[in-house]
Amino acid sequence: MIYKDIMINSIIKIAQEAGEIVREGFGKNFSFEYKTNLSNLVTEIDKKSEKHIKDFIKKEFPAHGILAEESGGENTSAEYVWVVDPLDGTTNFAHRLPIFSVSIGLQKNGKTICGVVNHVMGNEIYSAELGGGAYCNSNKITVKQNDNLRTSLLATGFPYDIDENPSNALGIFIEMVKAARAIRRLGSAAIDFCYVASGIFEGFWEVHLHPWDICAGQLIVEESGGIITDFTNTPASIYSQQILCSNKLIHDQMHQIIRANLISC
Repeated sequence: MIYKDIMINSIIKIAQEAGEIVREGFGKNFSFEYKTNLSNLVTEIDKKSEKHIKDFIKKEFPAHGILAEESGGENTSAEYVWVVDPLDGTTNFAHRLPIFSVSIGLQKNGKTICGVVNHVMGNEIYSAELGGGAYCNSNKITVKQNDNLRTSLLATGFPYDIDENPSNALGIFIEMVKAARAIRRLGSAAIDFCYVASGIFEGFWEVHLHPWDICAGQLIVEESGGIITDFTNTPASIYSQQILCSNKLIHDQMHQIIRANLISC
């Protein structure tokens, strides 16, 4: 437990430092390039943030592995592996929409033991340790106790290959709109997870996320009393291609809609 405490403090510290790099770059001129298509951007700020995090890890924890969005994996068979999204919500950032985050998870032998999400412009640090609960800044958070999908606020996101409609994402979205009170699309999966954990959203679903999108947020949700599965209702991993996240109480209701529309697609 002592080592975990040291680690969560280290992760919070570096997430805050990376967040300052991102904050300083927000609204300013910066270079960018496309990764896979015109919707999938990477900016020099993503790269600068990631380099700062990686330099810290290599200096302070040289035996640890790293799996990062922009540079890929290094020593990922190590006992400890950091899973890093240096700027989750790059499109928002590039368009001067202040909804983006820095997300860092730490795995030990393939199990996430610490997670931190810095909601940069919201001045919120979400964090969790395995077995230790979830927090926003210094306040403990829990999921919302609402068991009625019809009165629930949900979140979703769309993948960069949405024109191919993977997993009938568009069909599921239409049916969820009909079933819930409202749907929001923030553009940062890490923040979506944290908003479920803190009771702002009752549920969230998305397809084609990546390990760095999921790792920290998944632990924060689970430590706040929520649940994350894939679309078959099997417990999700950071490598799951389909994510269904909720406060547990509306999970089956959301899953029924997803299941019905996966079958029909």
